[in-house]
Amino acid sequence: MNQQKTAVITGSAQGIGKGIALRLAKDGFNIVLNDLNEDLLHETVREFETKQIKVAAFVGDAAKQNDQRALVEKAVDRFGSVDVFINNAGVEQVAPIEEITPDQLESLFQVNVFGVVYGIQAAAEQMKKQENGGKIINACSIAGHQAYTMLSAYCATKFAVRSFTQSAAQEYAKDKITVNAYCPGIVGTSMWERIDEAMSRYMNVEKGEAFKKFAEGIALGRTQEPEDVANFVSYLASTDSDYMTGQSIMIDGGIVFN
Repeated sequence: MNQQKTAVITGSAQGIGKGIALRLAKDGFNIVLNDLNEDLLHETVREFETKQIKVAAFVGDAAKQNDQRALVEKAVDRFGSVDVFINNAGVEQVAPIEEITPDQLESLFQVNVFGVVYGIQAAAEQMKKQENGGKIINACSIAGHQAYTMLSAYCATKFAVRSFTQSAAQEYAKDKITVNAYCPGIVGTSMWERIDEAMSRYMNVEKGEAFKKFAEGIALGRTQEPEDVANFVSYLASTDSDYMTGQSIMIDGGIVFN
């Protein structure tokens, strides 16, 4: 990379977001981490600094438009540009449709949908100023391609992410900004631990059984690690993907085929 670029990743103190940040740092990017969990975020920053990674951090809520704008400002103040912006932050919710409450629905859409829209807005505004394009990458899911029982609201948010990814790709193509999404399957992170716990209660089985049941159908025979997702995001963030936009690509080990 002739000139060091900067990647911003929301929800990156742990899990997939952290894995993505580590991989992009390896690729030569300056890294801007973001999370609501201040203690965990600073712990991750210290870990990155011991690896000699050029890193900055911003404590903020991806579901708030002003926080997303402030995150971009922090990246520009520290490193001078935003070249890749990854809307990774997301939350889950497990419940039959009849039990979904207004508060649950609002909270889920605030983070998973509103947060993505606000991230796209903030990143695109800065990338337009830079006049050299950029890459916006959204966290979708296999749940954005296929709906699942007990995950209806979560699936709806991810279908929405696919839609916004396609629309944004069309709107920002003239500005040399590409917009794509990655769609993980079953990743061994704290989110899936929570999904398993809730699913197991509804299924009346031991903890871990729901996760095992979901994982049984993976063609490649194992659940995925954050690194599996990060390796694909590395491609989306690179110049190799310059001719790709508006796509939500599954990286799930072979669960959903379409």
